[in-house]
Amino acid sequence: MHTQASLSRLDSSDRRDPRLISWIPVVSMTFALLLGAFAIPKDLSQEFPDYHSYDELTAKLKGFAKANPTLARLQSTGKTLGGRDIWMMEIGNSTGTPIGDRPAVLIAANFEGNQVGTSEIALSTISYLLDNYATNDAVKKSLDNQAFYFFPRVNPDGAEKMFAPLQTGTSTNSSPYDDDNDGRTDEDAPEDLNKDGLITLMRVPDPSGLYMVDPLDARLMKKADPKKGESGTYSIYWEGTDNDGDGFYNEDAVGGTDINRNFQHEYPYYQRGAGLHMVSERESRAVLDFVIARRNIAAVLVYGPNDNLISAPNSKGELAKAEGINLFSFAEASLSEAGKVGMFSTQTQQFFGGGGGGGGSASPSGGGGRRPATTVATADLDYYTTISKKYVELTGIKNAPALSTPVGAFFQYGYFQYGVPSFSTPGWGLTPAAADSAKSDSGSKGKDGSGSDDKPSFDKKLADWMDGAGIDGFAAWKAFTHPTLGSVEIGGFKPYEAVNPPMSVITEMAPKNGEFAVYLSTLLADVNIAKTEVINHGGGVYRIKAEVENAGFLPTSTSHGVTSRSVKPTMVQLGIDPEALLSGSAKTSFFQALDGSGTRQKFEWLIKGKKGDEIELKVVAQKGGTDIKTVRLQ
Repeated sequence: MHTQASLSRLDSSDRRDPRLISWIPVVSMTFALLLGAFAIPKDLSQEFPDYHSYDELTAKLKGFAKANPTLARLQSTGKTLGGRDIWMMEIGNSTGTPIGDRPAVLIAANFEGNQVGTSEIALSTISYLLDNYATNDAVKKSLDNQAFYFFPRVNPDGAEKMFAPLQTGTSTNSSPYDDDNDGRTDEDAPEDLNKDGLITLMRVPDPSGLYMVDPLDARLMKKADPKKGESGTYSIYWEGTDNDGDGFYNEDAVGGTDINRNFQHEYPYYQRGAGLHMVSERESRAVLDFVIARRNIAAVLVYGPNDNLISAPNSKGELAKAEGINLFSFAEASLSEAGKVGMFSTQTQQFFGGGGGGGGSASPSGGGGRRPATTVATADLDYYTTISKKYVELTGIKNAPALSTPVGAFFQYGYFQYGVPSFSTPGWGLTPAAADSAKSDSGSKGKDGSGSDDKPSFDKKLADWMDGAGIDGFAAWKAFTHPTLGSVEIGGFKPYEAVNPPMSVITEMAPKNGEFAVYLSTLLADVNIAKTEVINHGGGVYRIKAEVENAGFLPTSTSHGVTSRSVKPTMVQLGIDPEALLSGSAKTSFFQALDGSGTRQKFEWLIKGKKGDEIELKVVAQKGGTDIKTVRLQ
């Protein structure tokens, strides 16, 4: 319960639209999640309003740029359907080497509309870099020699739904989409039947249903397993009615594309949220156009619900299994067939090389030839392992919040198509206490009072965590008479809470995420001409020797970057006329990749020249910078 006194503690500059008073209690559960880890006061009513709406985000970014003209530059990369700018902030000392010629890290967040906390993490990282430039040697060196490109909120239309009176928790943008393939768009959205300001779930008694009450926690549900003698007694839907009478409940909400399912790699053809086609949205196109135009981007870091940092890829290059919220997954599963309305049969789809509507594989069936890689290349694994270990060391995060399995995600594009090391992380985590409490509930013999030997679900860990923090983050199931389903119960996890940490946690994590961003920038390939030698053979004949070194940790191209041909070979060029070259290396030489940590590549030219001539030697690495030395013939 939030009192007027607690609300009055908000600074007047941070007050929100009065409509948000009804929204504030909704977020209390999220704040509670991190209480055990960071000893945050239980009264967190002042925390969530510190999240930035679109207008406030814009003002914040413009303030950064105005206060730091040498270090920060803001530009719009496009506009959403709702008319909002998709902001990109460039961070780097503008004096010295041009920003476009430096290795850079791209950091992007809030692809999913409901993951607004990730944009706050990105903002806190920007603030860390700017605030510490003058006092922190590592930050100064990074901004003087490398650069950062930030997309703090890729999906501003989707994020703005978090600041609306009705909390829906949807992740998509505002583009109209015919989710159920019936020729109409956005005609069957969820409705707040019980008028509590939340879109939660309906559990409906159903003898042919797939779900049963979780024996570990009566608030939660699990899928019944007939092999264990379990029978389903409920069906689960999103809260609302079947407005279009097609047998599906709330399958065609306003908007329809999850931006982080709209990119080219493992694109989930014909699945909900994927969009009409790859890069069909203004938001994904803005990001992609920007990235393609800036080939100096040498690493990608995404804040979102996918992870390869808290848990590194395994020895096969596979990501750890994602743990999501079952209650949400069960409701979403009720819509899995909705997109198949009016589609060809499966056999016809396969004949034409198409996929299944609503479900199906992540790529069209049929076709031959080599299939795209979906796991990290063996030669690149050690880099991911090393960087993941450092991330955990710096942040202390060991248990991720709710995650999703990436398909069509931007960080996948970054590695598999763009060819650079690409990472994704929520940017915050659950405390071990959440997992420990869930384990203890199963009993020392691995069974609760009902005899269940099931492993506690993520939902159980989340619910126990909320309970321990004394936060009401779960809407209790309450009876409701539905106009067509009859007696149902409405309840479940409140929207946004499980995926958005309180601002106090973001503040706590800011120096840790900032330090990791700086660390990542120090790993980028750093190519230089380490050694030159001139030998005079007499008669105007000279031998020039040079060694090109990669002083960074990462190679000039990942193994997969070479395979996909997405990273240009490194060029070494001697500035002489072609006819002056007698033998040895080519006037302009290329090599695909040079390992880091001081690895060198040797070159040697036999040329004609005159004593005193000065010859330019240049090395250009697309992801590792440029170095130029002048060689004098003596």
